[in-house]
Amino acid sequence: MFMALLCGALLLAAPAHAQDAETPPEESVSVPQDLTDETISNDELSLRVLPLTVEDLTALAAEWQAIAKERTVEVVGQQLALDAGEDAPNLKSDLETARAERRAAFAKLDTVVNALAAKGGDQAAVDQYRAYISAVSTGEAQSSDWGTLLSEGVRWATSPTGGLHLLIQIGVIVLALLVLFVVARMVRGGATRMVGRVPKLSKLLQSFIVMVVYWLTIAIGLMIVLSALGVNITPMFALIGGASFIIAFAMQDTLGNLAAGLMIMINRPFDEGDYVTVAGTGGTVKSVSIVSTTITTPDNQVIVIPNSKVWGDIITNVTASDTRRVDLVFGIGYDDSIEEAQRVMEGVVAAHPAVLSEPAPVIRVNELADSSVNFVCRPWTTRDDYWTVYWDLTRQIKEAFDANGISIPFPQTDLHVKMPSSGLPVAPVSAPSEQPGNSTYAANDEGVGDDDQ
Repeated sequence: MFMALLCGALLLAAPAHAQDAETPPEESVSVPQDLTDETISNDELSLRVLPLTVEDLTALAAEWQAIAKERTVEVVGQQLALDAGEDAPNLKSDLETARAERRAAFAKLDTVVNALAAKGGDQAAVDQYRAYISAVSTGEAQSSDWGTLLSEGVRWATSPTGGLHLLIQIGVIVLALLVLFVVARMVRGGATRMVGRVPKLSKLLQSFIVMVVYWLTIAIGLMIVLSALGVNITPMFALIGGASFIIAFAMQDTLGNLAAGLMIMINRPFDEGDYVTVAGTGGTVKSVSIVSTTITTPDNQVIVIPNSKVWGDIITNVTASDTRRVDLVFGIGYDDSIEEAQRVMEGVVAAHPAVLSEPAPVIRVNELADSSVNFVCRPWTTRDDYWTVYWDLTRQIKEAFDANGISIPFPQTDLHVKMPSSGLPVAPVSAPSEQPGNSTYAANDEGVGDDDQ
């Protein structure tokens, strides 16, 4: 009986032992020893961690945190010995050496942690590493005296990895920005020449395209400079994407003006230098930006109109055509000769050098008004000579009418008075007025209506 139970137990345990034998043990992530060597430079470490995976970087970060911890323990021990007044030789220099080694360990730990965060490592672990570095650095600064802080500040300012490194980075940024602006100006000049060769492209659209090219060059160049300096620009895109919704909601009117400005530039209802009437204002278009149109009135007032009002209203472009018709109206008296007046006007119009022969001028009787017979005089001229022809013909036709005895009547009223045979004017007849007590009823009418009976 005992032997049977023992055999059964062995048979039940055999598969379990076989399964344990078949399951391979978990492989621990091995970190190359040279990556944890404290003599490795930070620049070399930055390059050596590029091919590592998240698991490799996690293990490497733990190794460097352990090294940083050991160096921190050494610094704390030597600091306590120095505070206790121990008279050991070279104690202060040993403390400075220990601090330098600890700073180097922290710098390399920070490099590994940044690589781990960039490759999508555990954010909680990344935060813990960074919190450890910050807490140790802050605690040491709070417990140090003024002399130590001053010496640390001077050391950081003169260190190739501290102040000098920051100064070099600032210089690189300033120089890169200057070069970037020079390159952007060169690109803008090239874009100006290229868009100038495109036929039927308005000046407004040309200016807009050149401006977009200029600022895009600056934006792309700035991102390249920041990336070259090791700045992670990926969060910037996330920030811009999140803020775009809020900005769009807060700037609805501005975005409406932006859309209207693009429609003006694409459809080209007017161009710079055109005389237009928009939003109830007439003047010469000085400039058109993304959000507004600037117009200069004939009396030299500068008016800025939002593009949404410009595009949403009637636009009259006076100078869109090369030629314009001058509309004039002249009146003569009813006693004057129509043929003579038309001959005089035709002669004056034909003699003016700025009047075009084609299309032919139109001079016709247009209206029999209350006080005059009105002619329309409609010559054609170039748009630049419009006001010259308008003012010259107004004066010259008036002078020609005077020279030929043709009157230009003014509004007048004829009063006709009828006289009786006695020669005295007829007295006006006033309407009879009702007096109290006087009966105004007809004969046999007592003032009783049907409704009173």
